[in-house]
Amino acid sequence: MVKTKENRQVKRKDRILDAAEALFAKHGFDGVSMRMVAEKAEVDLALASYHFGNKRGLFDAILLRRAGVLNQTRLEALEKCQKEAGENSPTVEAIIDAYLKPLLAFGYEEDEGWRHYFELIAQVNNSPEWGGQLMTKYFDPMARRFMDALKKALPDSEPQNLYWAYHFLSGALTLTFANTGRIDKLSDGVAQSRDMVAAYERMVPFITAGFLKICTKE
Repeated sequence: MVKTKENRQVKRKDRILDAAEALFAKHGFDGVSMRMVAEKAEVDLALASYHFGNKRGLFDAILLRRAGVLNQTRLEALEKCQKEAGENSPTVEAIIDAYLKPLLAFGYEEDEGWRHYFELIAQVNNSPEWGGQLMTKYFDPMARRFMDALKKALPDSEPQNLYWAYHFLSGALTLTFANTGRIDKLSDGVAQSRDMVAAYERMVPFITAGFLKICTKE
């Protein structure tokens, strides 16, 4: 009986998170109320408040829920490419591939929850209010591991160039996450914003070339 009750609580908590994730992705933080979340999740407003306290607590819980999965998958990909390189540093392309493939090439575009999460991350990363604070909190430790690997792969690069290159990578990635449909219209349907595999296949060589261009002394 206790397990059944606990399972019901977990399911309702997950429904609240799923509902809030979809609403925040569509309307942004300021456009969503706890009441809207409770109605979409089909739970009492008091239950949503019980589990998460307030809207900010709920927002943080949403970001944390999938961040751990993404960070761990990316770090495992980085460790794999470092192991395969042996005593040498992995190539810049291998490092960029380890950074992007877990996000863009594993079928997340087929999962509505992950699509909502990526759209939300795109909003957060491009927000003056949230970007520096929340992206730092949830993703900087992982990003610094990748930066350390890139510094070894590009030992002659000026630090400023490396960080600008990463900044451009982050911008390209979150624009792709935003799934605005802009590329669909601009290309008359030749390119589809939801085709994450197509984005991955092109972004890896594109970003690699950018890093090499500005971080390698001629």
